Amino acid sequence: MAEKKYNWYKVANSLAEIDFSANNLVQLTVNGKQICLALNNSKLFACASKCPHAGGAMAAGYTDTAGNIVCPLHRYKFSLQTGRNTSGEGYYLKTYPMQQRDDGIYIGFEEINLFGWLK
Repeated sequence: MAEKKYNWYKVANSLAEIDFSANNLVQLTVNGKQICLALNNSKLFACASKCPHAGGAMAAGYTDTAGNIVCPLHRYKFSLQTGRNTSGEGYYLKTYPMQQRDDGIYIGFEEINLFGWLK
């Protein structure tokens, strides 16, 4: 299987520039895509802005000590690292890689190459 390639987009110059709410979550638009950023145990994560179950705004939820993001509607839990549903309902939350570089904080969106199979 080919290694995934990403297009990287700058989110902020530094962590201090991101206006996290009291629950350490924030919803942002990056390159036209709504995402949720989470700060958990001093580490930055990114995921889809809506819960795959009922569309709850993930930024209105919270993170737990186990490293999960919890949807505010039905309390479904998802791993911030993998997006796997950890409360047993079988859903999957899209996650995105983050990089903290010298010149800022970046999020990676998977590069989609419709003609990759021609290579």
